[in-house]
Amino acid sequence: MQQTVSSINESNAAAAFGKQAVVFDELYANDTIIKYKRARVREHVNQYLRPGSHILELNAGTGEDAIFFAGEGHYVHATDVSQGMLDKLAEKVDRADLTKQITHERCSYTSLQDLKEAGPYDHVFSNFAGLNCTDQLDKVLASLSPLVKTGGVVTLVILPKFCLWEFLLIGKGKFKTAFRRFSGKKGTKSHIEGEYFTCWYYNPSFIIQQMKNDFTLLQAEGLCTFVPPSYMMHFAEKYPRLYSFLCRVEKKYRYSRPWRTIGDYYIISLRRK
Repeated sequence: MQQTVSSINESNAAAAFGKQAVVFDELYANDTIIKYKRARVREHVNQYLRPGSHILELNAGTGEDAIFFAGEGHYVHATDVSQGMLDKLAEKVDRADLTKQITHERCSYTSLQDLKEAGPYDHVFSNFAGLNCTDQLDKVLASLSPLVKTGGVVTLVILPKFCLWEFLLIGKGKFKTAFRRFSGKKGTKSHIEGEYFTCWYYNPSFIIQQMKNDFTLLQAEGLCTFVPPSYMMHFAEKYPRLYSFLCRVEKKYRYSRPWRTIGDYYIISLRRK
C-alpha cells in the first residue's frame, strides 16, 4: 500500500523522537522553563480530574506526565507512535512500580479508531505540541468523541500560528524563525537527531470549530507568552529577577486576549456534551 504524505511525515517524526528517546530526559528534565511548562499544564489538567480518573494520553513520550498523574492516584493509558519513547516509558514505569496504574500502547493519534484500550476515558490529554506533527488534526479531533465519557474532558497543548517571542526575533535578524509559523498548509520543516519532519500550526478557533458538535469550550490559556520559550537556553538562570517578573505577568494575563493565543503554546480544554 502506498504511503501518503501524512504517513511518511509521521514515520519521520517517530524516527526522530525514537532516536531522541535515549537522551530525552537527560536533555530536558532539569530545564527550569520546561519544569515551569509542565507545572502549568499539570495545574490546568488537575482542575478537571476527579479522584481515580482514567486518562488517555496521546504522544506520551517517555512518560513524565503519565508517571506524575499516576502518582496522584489516576490511571493512565499512554500512547505514542515512537517505539523508542514507549520503551523508555516502560522502563520508568517498572522502576516506579506503577504497572497497575499505567498501561501503554503503540498507536498514532491519526489511528485512534484502532486503539485496543478504547475507553471511554474521563480525560484525554496531549502535551507539548505532539499534535502539531500532523496536517490531519481535523481527523484526530473527530476521532476523540467516542473515547471520552459524557462530561469528560479533552486537554490539548498546541503551537499557535503566531508566537510573540519568535516574531520579536526579527530584531536579531532571525527571519526564518520569526516567520516560520506563517507557513500555512505546507507546514514548516523541523529536524531532530538528523531526521526531518513537518510541523503545522493551529489556533484555538480551529480546535473549537472542529469539536463544536460534541464538545463545549471550558478554558484556553497562553503558555510561554511572556515567559520565554524553553529553547532560549538558561534564560531563567541568567536573568532570575526578570524571569520571576515574567512568570508573574503571565499568571495575570494568561486567560486574556490576545495573550492567551500568542504564546509559544496554548492550553485548551473542552468538555464532552
